[in-house]
Amino acid sequence: MHFLIVDDDVAVVKLMTTYLEKKGSLCSSLTNSTEVIPWLERNPVDAIVLDIGMPGIDGLTLIPLIREKFADVPVIIFTGMGYDSEAMQKARKAGANGFVSKGLPPDEVFLALQRVMAARTPR
Repeated sequence: MHFLIVDDDVAVVKLMTTYLEKKGSLCSSLTNSTEVIPWLERNPVDAIVLDIGMPGIDGLTLIPLIREKFADVPVIIFTGMGYDSEAMQKARKAGANGFVSKGLPPDEVFLALQRVMAARTPR
């Protein structure tokens, strides 16, 4: 599986990338949200882990842009806000497939990725 991690916090990107690679996944990362769409046009991925609060284009604004061109790619929102029900509703409405708090262990992100991949409609 090839995952894209998008977060403006370099330490979070390194942690998640290292963890997911140890689990046998291929990971790419971006720290600038404005680069996501052009990057995805050149690089197919199986799922995206997307920070909700980033400078430039925030995650909630970016999801519909991703959906316009890459409707079948699962997106998991990754946030430091914890489980805020209003943020979760906004993320779902924007098109997110999952929602994970940064405060949880990295294996929770891996489990969320496994869930969205299992629910994904085959291409």
